Amino acid sequence: MTDSQLNLYILQSLNMALGSQMQGETSYTNSFDVKIKTEGFYFIPRLPAGYVIDDELYQKIFLIASASLYPRYTLLKQTSAYFVPLNTDDIHVQRALFFPWKIGISKRLIISNLEQFASSQSGTRIPLMENLSIDYDKVTSIAIAGNSGSGKSYALTYFLTVLKPISDLIVIDPKFDTPSRWAKVNDVKVIHPEMNRSKSDFVSELNEALSKSLNLINQRQAILYENPEHHFTHLTIVIDEVLSISEGVNKAIKESFFSLLSQIALLGRATKVHMLLVSQRFDYHSIPVSVREQLNVLMQIGNINSKTVQFLFPDLNTEGIVIPNGKGTGLIQIIDNEHPYQVLPLLIPTYYTRKGIL
Repeated sequence: MTDSQLNLYILQSLNMALGSQMQGETSYTNSFDVKIKTEGFYFIPRLPAGYVIDDELYQKIFLIASASLYPRYTLLKQTSAYFVPLNTDDIHVQRALFFPWKIGISKRLIISNLEQFASSQSGTRIPLMENLSIDYDKVTSIAIAGNSGSGKSYALTYFLTVLKPISDLIVIDPKFDTPSRWAKVNDVKVIHPEMNRSKSDFVSELNEALSKSLNLINQRQAILYENPEHHFTHLTIVIDEVLSISEGVNKAIKESFFSLLSQIALLGRATKVHMLLVSQRFDYHSIPVSVREQLNVLMQIGNINSKTVQFLFPDLNTEGIVIPNGKGTGLIQIIDNEHPYQVLPLLIPTYYTRKGIL
């Protein structure tokens, strides 16, 4: 399909869906036009107009175009109307609503041997889907949220395996479940509850490990002060089911846990110390707000609606985002200077790993 054919197709879709809602205002009456760009398309209203150009109109156009363009293009969801100026002297058409897209749709990676796949990767890039990967050098912290049975443990095992060749790992597993089995098989240190020990005792041990990590950050900062170009080995603190850690423990111990998390999140980026956090939800009971603000790879898997996304994507209206069905699917947002900030459909890779882990 050529650009002119695609342009006409989008115009027809909008004319048929919007015409009745905007009292006959269509491209046929020269009320608006559409212009195709490489990175998206412009909706160009001709002003004065007999309709209101606001966020409600933007979202209506998004819903129409998102379905019309699927699966050739994936429209990138915006939290509000995206206005752009146009290079023209005609005041009637000097502005447009912009709808960015990416070519194609999200496609799941299929990996026959996860350990072999992880060892074959070069550099610090982590593949997430076909045509989507992240550079771990640009990651501060990662969050994986999802309801029980959504595939969080499956996703976590993938990240643990691909991170092992590029990062030292500290695994904290309050459920003594999948991460502990993975750590045992891969000879990685894991902190988990022991029999005949209280919950507060376990969290105190966890705080001790976090305190050592914070000391490492301080030592690395001193090195950077003398040599800003110094390269450090990545260290990733992996915490499964964060919400279960902070519930039912001594208030002073919980405050210490939150304080350590906040300091590591705020100071760790420059010194290559990261956190990978997994929880059913990331409300203020599970992590401090300051930690949530430092997360720059956000994943919500499983059931997607306004309630489940309210903590990781508080400004997101999920209407119109096409999310495939099945386990290990959801939404992802990567906040760095390489990816657009928009939220994308996520499909966790399908892989096969060693027996006895999952």
